[in-house]
Amino acid sequence: MSDNAFIPQWVIERKRDGLELSEDEIRAFIAGFTSGTIPDYQMSALAMAVFFRGMSRPETAALTDAMMRSGDLLSFEGWPRPTADKHSTGGIGDKLSLMLGPLAASAGLAVPMISGRGLGITGGTLDKLESIPGYNTRLSTEEFKQVVAEVGCSIIGQTARLAPADKRLYALRDVTGTVPSIPLITASIMSKKLAEGAETLVFDVKCGRAAFMPDIEQARELARALIETGQALGRKTGALITDMNQPLGRTVGNAVEVAEAIETLKGGGPADTRLLTVELTAMMCELAGIFADRAKARRELEQRLDDGRALEVFRRMVKAQGGEPRVADDPQLLPQPGVSVEVPAPQTGFVAFIDAREIGRLALRLGAGRKATADEIDHAAGVDRLVQAGERVARGQPLMRLLAADTVRAEALLAEAAAAVRIGEAPPPERRLVLEEVEG
Repeated sequence: MSDNAFIPQWVIERKRDGLELSEDEIRAFIAGFTSGTIPDYQMSALAMAVFFRGMSRPETAALTDAMMRSGDLLSFEGWPRPTADKHSTGGIGDKLSLMLGPLAASAGLAVPMISGRGLGITGGTLDKLESIPGYNTRLSTEEFKQVVAEVGCSIIGQTARLAPADKRLYALRDVTGTVPSIPLITASIMSKKLAEGAETLVFDVKCGRAAFMPDIEQARELARALIETGQALGRKTGALITDMNQPLGRTVGNAVEVAEAIETLKGGGPADTRLLTVELTAMMCELAGIFADRAKARRELEQRLDDGRALEVFRRMVKAQGGEPRVADDPQLLPQPGVSVEVPAPQTGFVAFIDAREIGRLALRLGAGRKATADEIDHAAGVDRLVQAGERVARGQPLMRLLAADTVRAEALLAEAAAAVRIGEAPPPERRLVLEEVEG
């Protein structure tokens, strides 16, 4: 398309009227937005048009590719290991990346993982890792690739030159009411993941009260969009839709989630956390060709958790990124709270349900999360020793512990904490953690 033929407002009008944009129009618009020749108000107008009119799969793939190419592209071509990564749409107690990266690397994958920070009730992988003394999430591109080469995995934050169009567009979507758009969500997620160079991508699409996608139909639509966009751009992809009505594991916060991840990497940990880590890693390994089938992948990965191979990769990654590797053996080296206050059960019975959204709000108010991006977090704050559905509790028995800097903050939340756990007379139905697998 020649410069003379490209008129930004005409592109906006075409999408406003429900017409399909060409690949050239999308590329020119994103290039102009990235360079500054297309102002924020025109990008916002296009985002709103997409919000109402949607995008076809070819349009979404073109938008993703244009945003991916707006900055640096990492390449692992010619590496002896296949490259793979996982993306989660975010949840309460979701510390899976901390275990999945080392576990996948222990099986022979290279895992270049670029993660984000928490905002609101949803925790961020970077905040969790930064609770490890010295851990550096701000590696240069070359340092990042070196750690992946030497250790097998590395987890860092998004660099300024990685998909910069996404960073600018997300900031606009956040203030213009255009965040919940499947094409825009897909392009945002995929542009970053594709720019990091992984050949195989698996997605954990959360569904439920504390998830971005509250119902199964929306979760299924997003999963399909992610899979099909990845395949259109030459990647191997798969997705699981998983439950996020209740928290994952027994901890919510930062340091406490790292401690639980270490426990899982030692062959222990809560059953749900271990199960989902193995399921996602097995899908990744099968797609990448490490193991011939899912059943063999599960068996091999379980063994790597139990015999310490995955933990050793975690230890080496922490050390390579400047962190204190001894946390792998002694989680007490992680930040410790000023106080821990137990929440007593108001009655005897069976734990029927734990409200993930309310537990996330508790962790935020205890200091573990941010209300705004500039807020400082308390890495030691959060919730631990959380009961799980199906367990029997006696009146007065602890349902969880609230971890905070001071007693006043923790005790002010006791009633809300107790109300987040529903207790019934009979055991509830067994929780379905994996709701379905979505294929392209």
